[in-house]
Amino acid sequence: MLSHDQIWAAIDSLAARYGLSASGLAKKAGLDPTTFNRSKRVSPDGRLRWPSTESVAKVLEATGASLDEFMSLISPRDVQYTTRAIPLLGFAQAGAGGFFDDGGFPVGRGWDEVDFPDLGDSHVYALEVNGDSMKPLFRHGDVIICSPSAAVRRGDRVVVKTNDGEVLVKELKRRTTNALELSSLNPEHADRTVPTSDVAWMARIMWASQ
Repeated sequence: MLSHDQIWAAIDSLAARYGLSASGLAKKAGLDPTTFNRSKRVSPDGRLRWPSTESVAKVLEATGASLDEFMSLISPRDVQYTTRAIPLLGFAQAGAGGFFDDGGFPVGRGWDEVDFPDLGDSHVYALEVNGDSMKPLFRHGDVIICSPSAAVRRGDRVVVKTNDGEVLVKELKRRTTNALELSSLNPEHADRTVPTSDVAWMARIMWASQ
């Protein structure tokens, strides 16, 4: 089990490894410089605040550090993490029937597998990006790690499957009772509004292996 203190200590250690302060690391990753400040790690009412997986992914991309390197900084003497095989599907499979249930959880067989650190979410799976419609954020051949059970908030990057089998990778701009408003990751592609009745499932993108 990973603790709040261990995760934040790993971020501090990663910053120090690359000659940066916590604020400098946040700025290098394109985040608000105060994102990793110690004052932001606990809310005024005492609730623990955790760094988002998207923030960690941006830090890894900015520093060039690998996920393995980051995990090794999480109290390596006290904590051991294991990997497990998770389903790897292409976008054609994601759009076809028989690979997901109604909640967006992988079912059945016939997919490849990749190893990924076991972070306690038994439902994560991987999708391999096909084509260049998601550039510059995701490129052909990149692997994105998705969780259909993770909470989704405005600004999160998501995979959405429509009832007619279309698979969209977008940023959630707004969600109402009637529709999802999705921002395109590629400025050459239009934003989309998808009626809620047309959404088969939505999964949050947790990591990108690039």
